[in-house]
Amino acid sequence: MAVKMLLLQNLPVFNNLSESQRTQFNVINKPINQSKFSFDISNSGRHRCQQIHNSSKSDDYSFQEFRCGEEMDKNSSRKMERLVGGFNPKIPVEEAFTPPSSWYTDPDFYGFELNRVFYTGWQAVGYTEQITEPCDYFTGRLGNVEYIVSRDEKGMLHAFHNVCRHHASLLVAGTGKTSCFACPYHGWTYGLDGALLKATKITGIKNFKANEMGLVPLRVAIWGPFVLINFGAVPNDNPDSEGVGNEWLGDAAEQLSANGVDTSLKYVCRRTYTLDCNWKVFCDNYLDGGYHVPYAHKGLASGLQLDSYSTKMYEKVSVQSCAGITKDSQEENERLGEKAFYAFVYPNFMINRYGPWMDTNLVLPMGPQKCQVIFDYFLDASLVGDSDFIEESLRDSERVQDEDTTLCNGVQQGLESPAYNMGRYSPSIEMAMHHFHCLLHQNLST
Repeated sequence: MAVKMLLLQNLPVFNNLSESQRTQFNVINKPINQSKFSFDISNSGRHRCQQIHNSSKSDDYSFQEFRCGEEMDKNSSRKMERLVGGFNPKIPVEEAFTPPSSWYTDPDFYGFELNRVFYTGWQAVGYTEQITEPCDYFTGRLGNVEYIVSRDEKGMLHAFHNVCRHHASLLVAGTGKTSCFACPYHGWTYGLDGALLKATKITGIKNFKANEMGLVPLRVAIWGPFVLINFGAVPNDNPDSEGVGNEWLGDAAEQLSANGVDTSLKYVCRRTYTLDCNWKVFCDNYLDGGYHVPYAHKGLASGLQLDSYSTKMYEKVSVQSCAGITKDSQEENERLGEKAFYAFVYPNFMINRYGPWMDTNLVLPMGPQKCQVIFDYFLDASLVGDSDFIEESLRDSERVQDEDTTLCNGVQQGLESPAYNMGRYSPSIEMAMHHFHCLLHQNLST
């Protein structure tokens, strides 16, 4: 540590930092992201585990394995504490450093993050037009959780883990309409309410109770046009929509409704993109207050009055807004309208309302260096039949997304470089990004 401090003190930038900044800068060590093993489990630690295992003269290694596992758990816990502590939310944005690159590259941190960030609280998983009628269903995946959302024959809404209780096969994929879920592996069959209807070839089985072998339920709810699942809550019937809105959106629910985020729009289509970057890179890009727009999205920038860009933070939501082109200068297509409204719902859902359009971006983590972004498009009912307008708007949107994909993939490559550890915020425009990082720290610390 003394050598490290001496090296830092020889850097001109270090001597210009405040005491709080020095503290934050000094606690970070660049991890070896390519390491096969957990960063904190050093060679000596692994050797110690192996020595404990080999020193026993008995054939029963359970105690030695337990000691080794216990040591690894402690090391992992210390590692997570250190990585989470690499960002200090109490430092104001004007002085703060961004989270360390390990938040975006470390495999152990990724798994820790799934449990602390995504498997607690409400998560957007779909939209109501996917399940408008009885017997409709759709499926999805978040982290390592496969799920089904369905309506039973009476129209009741349900959600379950998409896993057969027999030998863990996935039951169904995609979206559609069905009268039951039949396992493609051994034919076990479940009702749309999750109850086990048929278990094949179980003659002679003992202590088997069919009513205890239904699909494992998840808590599901609807707010406005969106379907939500709470992966960490005990399921119960018909959660109150207002209560769910308060849990999911905090004090921003009315703000979203007032800006046209409702069920009046008609669903148009879906586009899915796979990016070679951590899911937070995409979120950071979205939350930079339009900083990158004039440099990376010149077509989009020509349709926005960027000097009107504003950002407002709520409890769990940040809202960015910007005036569009004026009525007497409509060379840029009309899809943007007079105002663009961009709402980020923590941790990974974006709602973009502009002109007659609304699109949503659901960012799904797929590993430390990969994510999937699902775009769903909705349009004012009066324009659903205007195929030329729809195609032109979708082309413009796809061009912006292609540009963002290039940016985000490049940032991920930079995050993995030994030349980078932490960055800084632009205090007047990147407040929403800092807010996002503070919310992450709150989840990761609890």
